[in-house]
Amino acid sequence: MEYHAPAAQHMVLCADCGTPIEPNNANLCVNCLRNSVDITEWIPKQATINFCRNCERYLNPPNSWVSAQLESRELLAICLKKLKGLKHVRLIDASFIWTEPHSKRLRVKLTVQKEVFTSTILQQVFEVEFFVQYGQCPDCTRLAAKNMWRASVQVRQKVPHKRTFLYLEQLILKYNAHRDTVSVQEKKDGLDFFYAQRAHAVRMCEFLSSVVPVRVNKSEQLISMDVHTSTNNYKFTYSVEIAPLCKDDLVCLPLRVARSLGNIGQLVVPFRITNTIKLIDPATLQMADLGADKYWRDPFTALCSQPELVEFLVLDIEPTGTMAHGMHGQTNARFASADAQVSPLNAPTFGESDAVYHTRTHLGNILQPGDTVLGYHLRTANFNSAEWDALPAERTPDVVLVKKSYPERKRRSKRNWKLKSMAKEAEDPNAPEHVVGRGALGRRGGLDSQRVEKDYEMFLRELEEDEEMRQNVNLYRDPAAMQREAERRARKEAKRAARQAGAEDMDEDEGAANGAVSDTDDGMTTDNETDDGETDDEQVPRIRMDELLDDMDEMNIEE
Repeated sequence: MEYHAPAAQHMVLCADCGTPIEPNNANLCVNCLRNSVDITEWIPKQATINFCRNCERYLNPPNSWVSAQLESRELLAICLKKLKGLKHVRLIDASFIWTEPHSKRLRVKLTVQKEVFTSTILQQVFEVEFFVQYGQCPDCTRLAAKNMWRASVQVRQKVPHKRTFLYLEQLILKYNAHRDTVSVQEKKDGLDFFYAQRAHAVRMCEFLSSVVPVRVNKSEQLISMDVHTSTNNYKFTYSVEIAPLCKDDLVCLPLRVARSLGNIGQLVVPFRITNTIKLIDPATLQMADLGADKYWRDPFTALCSQPELVEFLVLDIEPTGTMAHGMHGQTNARFASADAQVSPLNAPTFGESDAVYHTRTHLGNILQPGDTVLGYHLRTANFNSAEWDALPAERTPDVVLVKKSYPERKRRSKRNWKLKSMAKEAEDPNAPEHVVGRGALGRRGGLDSQRVEKDYEMFLRELEEDEEMRQNVNLYRDPAAMQREAERRARKEAKRAARQAGAEDMDEDEGAANGAVSDTDDGMTTDNETDDGETDDEQVPRIRMDELLDDMDEMNIEE
């Protein structure tokens, strides 16, 4: 094979340093070209970005504030917007250089290209240092100033307890409905939400209308007026009133309302409160949905609420085989009709404890002879209601059973979960800062602390007993409670092991007998209590571990 030498490549000398290079339009090597032409001269090497320490947001030019994590794509986009000279070059790559989080410095490495001469493209890598400047965003500025708000939502409910607000608070936290709230202030009968924009208040009213039966009234107040531009400045107030009906109340419907709901019985019990009030007649098991508009067209109040519940002992229960049904034929397997014989416990009058009452109940699926149930004792009640007085005597039962009662035990020590709570301001400006409350309650200088704790405990028990209600609430694991439960079980196992070891040291006959008794007791004493003095009833409802969440932001909540 004949060898052919490669063609000789024509080389020239660099005009500055004399290095042999390939011919180009500038007749300069790469190093000399970079020394003579700087494609980054239009790009500043230092810049500042604004950061709000209160809400932890960065200023996104021109006037928006966004949340961004360190070394994130959002923060990198904000930094690049600060560099005005990038329009003169082509951006190839951009990335962060690690800095200390507390240094108030952000270093960004940029790779850019630009055509300096004809068919001559120069690429250059350089760094830009950003200084983080602290300041306040407009929202935090209004929050720091007093009464700097444009719209407010006043939520009220005229009931003696506050369990509705506890449940409403959990709904707000679950769906993040309070994200645009400037501040939340507690009042005697509810909460006040303040907003910087009217649209945020309207969105809050729409959310409340979708979860609870409410009535919204709007008012506005003129703050200032510019006569030159005809611009008016208003403050808007939205009054949201929640229907004063709660779960497990006893309600006597007006005759006109009962006929409009499929001719349901007048004496009903609400078993679910959403944007509609779900009612059930314990005598006929007929269900009906009462909308908010229909309720506020002809409002009424409850005859009895949970503080008037009386505990009864179930003597006998006989199911009738009837299921709960609605107006359009739909059924609900949760409720079943049954004839019950009950006797009141802890009767206040002499001879009342021996009385036996026959009643029709909708709790036939869960009640057994020997159980305790809560209900309203209508034989000894006195109501100031025209609808109740108009009821025929033959259609008024002696007892209305509402819910099953479980044995009292130290539930609080058994709970391995906890709830979130919104940070709220106290109604009393003179109240001490260390005074805190439960969710939508408290922070009123410690007033009615026993009632507050009682309402909160009843709300937690409702969550444990009602699985459908728990679907709208975020429950979180409590590591401290789980640790205490593990230590309690360890102590119980140690006592049981010590008791078995002592039984083995006895005589053969006595040891066998005592060992059998010990295995039969399984740690239970003669009064059906454990070593810790707590009842061990497996029927008591508990929340499963798979219903609990692990993620919990401790910076934005209070326990």
